[in-house]
Amino acid sequence: MTIPHSDKKFTGYIPDTYEDYFVPLLFAPYADDLARRVPRTARRVLEVAAGTGVVTRALDAVLPDDAALTATDLNQPMIEKAARATPSRRAIEWRQADAMQLPFPDEAFDCVVCQFGVMFFPDKAKAFAEARRVLQPGGTFIFNTWDRIEENELSATVMDAMAQQFPDNPAAFFARTPHGYHDRAAIARDLAAGGFGAASDIVTVMLRSRAASARDAAIAFCQGSPLRNEIEERTPNGLDAATDATAAAIARRFGNGVVDARMQAHIVTIRK
Repeated sequence: MTIPHSDKKFTGYIPDTYEDYFVPLLFAPYADDLARRVPRTARRVLEVAAGTGVVTRALDAVLPDDAALTATDLNQPMIEKAARATPSRRAIEWRQADAMQLPFPDEAFDCVVCQFGVMFFPDKAKAFAEARRVLQPGGTFIFNTWDRIEENELSATVMDAMAQQFPDNPAAFFARTPHGYHDRAAIARDLAAGGFGAASDIVTVMLRSRAASARDAAIAFCQGSPLRNEIEERTPNGLDAATDATAAAIARRFGNGVVDARMQAHIVTIRK
């Protein structure tokens, strides 16, 4: 499936809203989980699709003091936001980079990490081959990807709200891309096509997604992600109204107080 350009556009107001609202809502719990899975023997770690640095910060906290950490993202505004948002006890190298054409030599790292980025790669086997290329023999590739949207209560609620607001042309970013790469067999095939010969370790982990209010959750989805691009394409001056309608949908399902919803993802660990 071709991924629209707008699905990969994290620019403008999105990076700041993403960091302030979306990271605590969805990404921080899985960042801690992913960082715990990195081998403590790793001394040269590469993160791809780093976003605003939530995993980078988790890695910085758990890696040995002598480990080198490089963080990359396709979107320069996201890397700039990550660098500003990440006080570090080590000199992190921040670089804009395409995961399908990594600007690093062969066997430069002993661990490659990617949180919720593989879904955006147009050619996943090629991106996996790049991760394998820059890994030293015996190195580890660790990534996660969202399970199907029905297992993720907030995302499903938001997509239902979008279908109600735009019945003739629903804004379907989350169903199409973030939750569009959940089939475990397809993941295993793409890893094999990327050159990973050993059977991959794929586990499914359910965690909780929490927000202070339905409106905070709606802001995260509607204004802190590329869903914003779709909403503004359909109704150029309607972002606030779409956010309000989405907040109302979330409140109907989860109540007017703190939002507490189930979220679920696959975590993949494989060695070169």
